[in-house]
Amino acid sequence: MSPPPPPLGRGRGRKRAAQAFDEALDDAELVTVRAALAQGRWQSVRSLLVHTGDDWDRRGHRVAVLAKEPHCAAWAREWLLAEPDSADATVLLALALVHRALRGKEKPARVREVCRSAAALVPDDPTPWLGLLMLERSLGADEEVVRVFDQVRGRYADHHHAHHLMVARLAERGGDDGPDPLHEVYDFAGWAAEQAPADSPLAILPVVAHAERYRVLAAAGHESTDPAASGHWAGRRARLVMKAAFDWWLEWEQDGHPRRLVDLNFLAHAKSCEGRGAEAAALFHRIGEHVTPAPWTYPDRDPFSAFRAARAGALGTA
Repeated sequence: MSPPPPPLGRGRGRKRAAQAFDEALDDAELVTVRAALAQGRWQSVRSLLVHTGDDWDRRGHRVAVLAKEPHCAAWAREWLLAEPDSADATVLLALALVHRALRGKEKPARVREVCRSAAALVPDDPTPWLGLLMLERSLGADEEVVRVFDQVRGRYADHHHAHHLMVARLAERGGDDGPDPLHEVYDFAGWAAEQAPADSPLAILPVVAHAERYRVLAAAGHESTDPAASGHWAGRRARLVMKAAFDWWLEWEQDGHPRRLVDLNFLAHAKSCEGRGAEAAALFHRIGEHVTPAPWTYPDRDPFSAFRAARAGALGTA
């Protein structure tokens, strides 16, 4: 049975809405289609994904966001009843089930089978493997995480979301060992950035690795829980990484990348922690209100409060 549409009524208050993180970021088409999907209008999703084509970063972003809609799995099944051969519906269902498994509402083994079945249906598409990587990043063994990441990368070597997932997982290895400037996550991020084309936003990945490692070290008590007061951002390696990433952004700013605001949040956070207010201010102007939880939550902070404080400090409005 299909889920009922959500009840109509007053929206959230302005203050609450201003603090609502939206993974759709600034993708207006995605926001519109997600609202249609919430009402069971899966035809809008079909049109959006056909229009997206093989822009793999954008397709992965859109499917992952749509899959988080609470009733997505039910609507995807209804879509499959109408169009049993729809690859897009199969992929959407697979990622919807991944999110359910991560919430403890599906058995991971079954979801793995669904993801692999979807991947077999669309052999060139990295999106089913992205879904499986999201699952394994949280629940899988290290070897399986690497195998699935290789499947994504074999289909699209510069997959943005997959690299972020891999960095987050690698950063958690050796969390109790304390700071290590030679930790494997730094090597991985540096390698990925070097392998990518000159205009690839994977150039920001070493900054992401630095933030993810801070999350782990601060949670283990090896770094201050106030990132701006932590020496993690003051070392020579950190300064070089952040300068290189900021210089890349000045030269290659990717206005059209679907997940660029994720990168901008990581870079603004790093520049704020480094005390480079003018550079952080330029990034905050680009971000606008599109705050992302990571890395502002790190290690255990309210992201909106942390973001506003850092922005006020950079813009001189504190």
